[in-house]
Amino acid sequence: MDIKGKKIAILATNGFEQSELEVPRDRLKQAGATVDIVSLAPGEIKGWDQKDWGRPVKVDKTLDQAAASEYDAIVLPGGQINPDLLRLEPKALKFIKDIFDAKKIVAAVCHAPWLLIETGIAKGRKMTSYRSIKTDVANAGADWQDAEVVVDQGVITSRNPGDLEAFSAKIIEEVKEGRHLQRSAA
Repeated sequence: MDIKGKKIAILATNGFEQSELEVPRDRLKQAGATVDIVSLAPGEIKGWDQKDWGRPVKVDKTLDQAAASEYDAIVLPGGQINPDLLRLEPKALKFIKDIFDAKKIVAAVCHAPWLLIETGIAKGRKMTSYRSIKTDVANAGADWQDAEVVVDQGVITSRNPGDLEAFSAKIIEEVKEGRHLQRSAA
């Protein structure tokens, strides 16, 4: 699928799960999108690769330099550390919510649905996540489902790194569809 001309933000900080940033980034670029790694500070962020620190990834823009209006979608990698740090950052939460409120695509994998909980996006949605946060998702008012990928009006969630190909394909499909103008508020 071709999504040339589309621009996608991947919001992450130190401790992102390596594959959960790199696989979607690479698939989206292969499909023709421009992908920016957006983070809290300039320079590089370091991933977590299963059981130890992984490779650094260059930050393209800080949250202060990025505007939700520039992007067609946002991808939120998981890992335990990354979303836990980001959910404490008001600018990160505002960036996610601004993209959502513009009825653009929001995609979260593994533990990143914590960010959808924190922004209020989870409430009333069908979602999945890594199983250890299933209760968190359900307690936030979402309908947690045991599926590799769940889509609810342009909000895409996925369980774990084993589902990244399906997750990436669904992001491409949804970005190609465009805005979800009928999306109901969370």
